[in-house]
Amino acid sequence: MGDLPPPNTKRWVVRRKAAVVAAVRSGRITMEEALRRYQLTEEEFLSWQRAFETHGLAGLRATRVQQYRGPRLLCSPRLRR
Repeated sequence: MGDLPPPNTKRWVVRRKAAVVAAVRSGRITMEEALRRYQLTEEEFLSWQRAFETHGLAGLRATRVQQYRGPRLLCSPRLRR
């Protein structure tokens, strides 16, 4: 567990997220342990896992999240009548 981030981690950079996802995928820790240890929600962890599986390390960048999410449906002012 030496390569895992410390339990009091507050700033989640790409490498730290990837280390936690990799540890869960390899079975070194369970998802429940990761959620408890890092005070993450299941939704947050699963979003990291999906982003990593789909886009690799780049998918874990907070500044790139909008690019990797599905397109949003925007309401045009003309449609609100």
